[in-house]
Amino acid sequence: MKKFIISGGGTGGHIYPAIAIADEIMRRNGKHEVLFVGAEGKMEMEKVPKAGYRIIGLPMRGLQRKLTLANLSVPFRLLGSLWQAQKLIRDFGPDAVVGVGGYASGAVMQIAAWANTPILIQEQNSYAGLTNKLLAKAASKICVAYPAMEKYFPAAKIVFCGNPVRRDLHALAGLRPKALAHFGLAEGRKTVLVIGGSLGAKTINECFKTAVAPLLEAGHQLIWQTGKGYVAQVQATVVARPGLFVSDFIYQMDLAYAAADLVISRAGALSISELCLAAKPAILVPSPNVAEDHQTKNALALVNQHAALLVRDEEANEKLLGTVLDLLADEAKQQRLSANIGQLAKPEAAKEIVDELFKLIEA
Repeated sequence: MKKFIISGGGTGGHIYPAIAIADEIMRRNGKHEVLFVGAEGKMEMEKVPKAGYRIIGLPMRGLQRKLTLANLSVPFRLLGSLWQAQKLIRDFGPDAVVGVGGYASGAVMQIAAWANTPILIQEQNSYAGLTNKLLAKAASKICVAYPAMEKYFPAAKIVFCGNPVRRDLHALAGLRPKALAHFGLAEGRKTVLVIGGSLGAKTINECFKTAVAPLLEAGHQLIWQTGKGYVAQVQATVVARPGLFVSDFIYQMDLAYAAADLVISRAGALSISELCLAAKPAILVPSPNVAEDHQTKNALALVNQHAALLVRDEEANEKLLGTVLDLLADEAKQQRLSANIGQLAKPEAAKEIVDELFKLIEA
């Protein structure tokens, strides 16, 4: 039996790859033990237990970009997190630590490095996160999802594996009838899936408040994940009607993808990895509120392969609905996008990452 700590979180783009890695570890031997470490009050404290794993929260917080009194507590939270991480490493005794990015992973990986515990970093984006860049020297192996990551990490440590996604997305064939029934939708109509990331996307939600009626009137139907912060506003604005499913969060993403003929999405690393595996035609609306505009870089990696369409955030109000309707009317283009995006999938990413993890232990 081996013991592992998986640290990090903050967004679904960090959390779900981490859960996929844990699932692969446990698939190999159900007697292995996996402990998650996250940040108090962040999304991982809810999502990880729902996936069946134990998680411990550290008081770590990041610096706010604007001047705020909350920044004064950051050094004290860092010291507290390092102290708790030291106790965790000592008491749990992991054979290896996996860092997936986010505030909490920095404290855990630093203590693991001081304790000479093997460290594997999993970087999801085409633009490396700050925590992962800072801890790269301490890592034994760095698994990445995009090529040309040598500008961020030591080349000798890099392994190109792709992003791990949940295993239920590996078997979508034949699920469409069940999926449509689950969302209360009809056969014989094109289904649009709107996902703005785990936290929601303001621009996409604003666009679809006015796009619902034209889409339904054109004979299509809609599955719309709004994010928690937007669901009340959307439900107060948009009238419930047949052909429309609205929810703050969709846990059955295998059914959502199985039902979808077209997906509208932000361009976070996890979303793109899932779209590649699901092989669905996609229109990407990258978030402008991310470091180094990395979502646009993620999206262009697909657009340049003729595997997705791009609508920029600042142009979405003008162009998104028209782009959606045009694509729904062009069956040949849908098929080309589906074939091209499917060729970019890395279905064995979780397996390859865990292979590298066990190599560290056995070295």
